[in-house]
Amino acid sequence: MQETEEEEKRLIAACLKGNSASQQKLFDKFSGKMFAVCLRYAADSDQAKDLLQESFIRVFTKLQQFQFKGSFEGWIRRITIHTAIEHYRKEAKNRKVIDIEFAHHVGQEPNVLDKLQTQDLMQLINKLPLGYKTVFNLYVIDGYSHQEIANQLGISENTSKSQLRKARHFLINLLSN
Repeated sequence: MQETEEEEKRLIAACLKGNSASQQKLFDKFSGKMFAVCLRYAADSDQAKDLLQESFIRVFTKLQQFQFKGSFEGWIRRITIHTAIEHYRKEAKNRKVIDIEFAHHVGQEPNVLDKLQTQDLMQLINKLPLGYKTVFNLYVIDGYSHQEIANQLGISENTSKSQLRKARHFLINLLSN
């Protein structure tokens, strides 16, 4: 077993005992990566900070459930994504669905993406309407299937596919302009 895995086990054990210094160390170790995840789903940086805080509250609340099967970082990432999805569901109940129709039908996707930096692409993704952005992130970045997305968001599989298609067209239009 690698030394880092042993360190992680000791850190988790100390957190379970309520050691606040260990909890801070665990937060410091994973908060940067999880904040990046939150930014992908949030409307802005403040909302991402709120999602991050809520995610780590859940991590510490459910820490005893981690069974050291698989990556601890992956476990935290799943909690963070599920926290963002729950936030999306709550917001969706209070939001009108606005369907954006495009004036022209976009044919083949341009190969502009090869020239974009990751930061540029993330800025474009953040311009997507929330529903498009959530499905796009879950499918393209996090690798969920349309069926999994539909189950998590409480929508149909076809709605997930439609939201992804519209997200891609929206991004193409942004890149074209």
